[in-house]
Amino acid sequence: MVRFENVGLRYGLGPEVLRDLTFEIEPHSFQFLTGPSGAGKSSLLRLLFLSLRPTRGLITMFDQDIVTLDKAELAGLRRRIGIIFQDFRLLDHMTTYENVSLPLRVAGRAESSYRREVTELLHWVGLGERLGALPPVLSGGEKQRAAIARAVIVQPEILLADEPTGNVDPALAQRLLRLFVELNKSGTAIVIATHDIALMDEYDARRLVLHDGHIHTYE
Repeated sequence: MVRFENVGLRYGLGPEVLRDLTFEIEPHSFQFLTGPSGAGKSSLLRLLFLSLRPTRGLITMFDQDIVTLDKAELAGLRRRIGIIFQDFRLLDHMTTYENVSLPLRVAGRAESSYRREVTELLHWVGLGERLGALPPVLSGGEKQRAAIARAVIVQPEILLADEPTGNVDPALAQRLLRLFVELNKSGTAIVIATHDIALMDEYDARRLVLHDGHIHTYE
């Protein structure tokens, strides 16, 4: 599904923040991305989401060389990827329900075809009483759960999550991880960036460890 070959990334004229990354993400796989603060996890997620192009090296995604694609082609690939940002990126003028259902509406589905699944998912993540609330009145944890629901509602081929359990209590963190596990069982490849070693220890998943700009893989 994804292949990095000797990928490097620098911002402007600065030093490389990622160096010689070579690894693969297989279809239907589950992995954690971890490493110390400043190691480049967010930059790697941006490369995976196709919002950055590498400075050097080859990235192949869905059997296409992303360096050679134009903006329209990149946008088409990006629709096959779900992402949960640390800053949530909810639209303040839309309700929780509208934010979560937005990807389905953009895809051209009629509301009658998705109203029930959106509502059920919001109840599952603990936002059943907040369907009509606007983001400015939601807590940080509620915004995070809404962002997670929005990312998984379309059942993407690959899901990227940047610290998805960072603003919730341990019990809810476990519940959200179960959601990711179930999504993975249905066929979605999962990449979760996290600092939570205890959480990772509870799951038999591959670890991609970034350190000093390099990546190390532990099965």
